[in-house]
Amino acid sequence: MRLKHLILTTIVFALLPLQKLRAQFDVHFNQYWNLNGYYNPAWAGHTDKLNIAGVYSLQLTGFDRAPRTMYAGADIPFVLFNKNQGAGVGFMNDQAGLFRNQRFWLQYGYQAKLWKGRLGIGLQVGIINVGFDPADLDLGNSSDTDPAFPSTKESGTGLDLGFGAYYSDPRFWVGVSVQHLTSPQLEFGNTTEGATSQIDIKPMVYFTGGYNIKSRNPLISIQPSLLVQSDLNSLRADLTSRFFYTYDNRTFSAGLTYSPTISFTLSLGAEIQSVKVGYSYEMYTSGIGVGNGSHEIAVSYAMDINLFKKSKNKHKSVRIL
Repeated sequence: MRLKHLILTTIVFALLPLQKLRAQFDVHFNQYWNLNGYYNPAWAGHTDKLNIAGVYSLQLTGFDRAPRTMYAGADIPFVLFNKNQGAGVGFMNDQAGLFRNQRFWLQYGYQAKLWKGRLGIGLQVGIINVGFDPADLDLGNSSDTDPAFPSTKESGTGLDLGFGAYYSDPRFWVGVSVQHLTSPQLEFGNTTEGATSQIDIKPMVYFTGGYNIKSRNPLISIQPSLLVQSDLNSLRADLTSRFFYTYDNRTFSAGLTYSPTISFTLSLGAEIQSVKVGYSYEMYTSGIGVGNGSHEIAVSYAMDINLFKKSKNKHKSVRIL
């Protein structure tokens, strides 16, 4: 769990300046189906709409200095040399205890018609900055005399690359991406004196997919989906089933996600006039208590645009319900 990782990482950082820190780096979002731009750069320009999305997550509520994360991103389609393309941008700020992880990235997506749907290929270029602030580090009198404990802010910055592919048609959608292809190594501390710590960020592989199931009632539909993420040492899988009810151009949803050995997550959502709002609550199965789960709020907006030449390969993504 992230709390255990946080405590361990803080102790190692403070007491073992030469130790390389290794842990699964990326933040996990429960409403992954609304955050395609975060997981896959091939989403940029995939829907012929301007897409804006944001999420705020508060994890492990009830614990001091509990992790909290904010993400905001957008993408826009355009046509260049008679080819469908897209550009995206994203920013994430993750605060966990005494550590702060910030990422900023730009995305490019090439979109092509394939069979009954659309295939996107995307590239992502970004910057990662991880900082450590000991201002709230309370170790009693030892912090005043022990040089092993850091007394000033430290940070490290690295170049980050990502790559992905995404395909969707009216029946299903599937995507695969790899983040941190450069395996950034972020160094902290006084490099001239050799008292440094290093965080090694491993590549992260994501696989997402989903399917639309129509019921006999035209107002009701079901969408099973999944997210699998792995740094090739550890793996997390989220298995989701969401139910949709559409009436008078308004869509309401409820869903349940199971992540084996980790948690159950309940989610609720609504879409009204191209605005989607979603809420989820993750309950961990490790015994820390139902009330110490994670809250997440996601908001997204999709707007038709006429800034560029209309594509000959118009396609409505399965994600726009």
